Amino acid sequence: MPDVTASSGLLSSTKVHVEDSGGSGRPVVLIHGWPLSGESWGEQVGPLSAAGYRVVAYDRRGFGRSDKPSKGYDYDTLADDLDGVLKELDLTDVTLVGFSMGGGEVARYIARHGEDRVHSAVFAAAVPPFLMKSDDNPDGPLTEDAAKEMEDGLKEDRTTFFDGFTQDFFSADGELKVTEEQRQEAIALAHQSDQTAALGCMEAFGTTDFRDDLTKITVPTLVIHGDSDGIVPFEGSGKRTHEAVAGSELVVVEGAPHGFNVSHADEFNQALLGFLQR
Repeated sequence: MPDVTASSGLLSSTKVHVEDSGGSGRPVVLIHGWPLSGESWGEQVGPLSAAGYRVVAYDRRGFGRSDKPSKGYDYDTLADDLDGVLKELDLTDVTLVGFSMGGGEVARYIARHGEDRVHSAVFAAAVPPFLMKSDDNPDGPLTEDAAKEMEDGLKEDRTTFFDGFTQDFFSADGELKVTEEQRQEAIALAHQSDQTAALGCMEAFGTTDFRDDLTKITVPTLVIHGDSDGIVPFEGSGKRTHEAVAGSELVVVEGAPHGFNVSHADEFNQALLGFLQR
């Protein structure tokens, strides 16, 4: 379908690429992880569509087939982009599914724009409540040194960085849980990212505090996470998000790495579809 002009307060002309299955089913909006694109939801789109849902997946600004502006990679702007997608397509009664970095958009969207259009929310291997470890956030799983190492690696050599990152992304306890072909597909998506966008979003997901945002969520919420996630560890993120969102459901997938919507697609889809049907 045609690209959607996101209604961002900063750059209202930014166009984001949207894939929309159409139909009259209840909408499920898929928000991808870093540094990929909406194509990373390939294992979910078919089963969700087959179950009767209208599936919408878009490429975050700066990634995939979307516009790549020179700025606008903070979560307020990214949440406004999501708001633009929902308004442009006139979507209501929506389930927002945020994977990894995309979980930040779910939290910030609800805090910033409310729940009028939202039926339910899903945090999948997601970065909230707050990744960066500090005196105020001692349980944050990301140290300043590790964040600096990631930033330096991406700046110095994208090819080497993405190769190592996807290895960690899809591995549990040092063992790759997807095929090499699937890993190479992820590398190709990562290389579609703009460098400014990749660095800006890396800073955003590492340093944004979503703790207050999570208190605004009152819709039914699913938290799903792999217990062997080496990128966004369960104990520092999914477990804390589940504790922060009153009444949320928690599904922990045994032996699953960060990219478990691919490596453990059947278990991921079963949990997601089960939640959507309730």
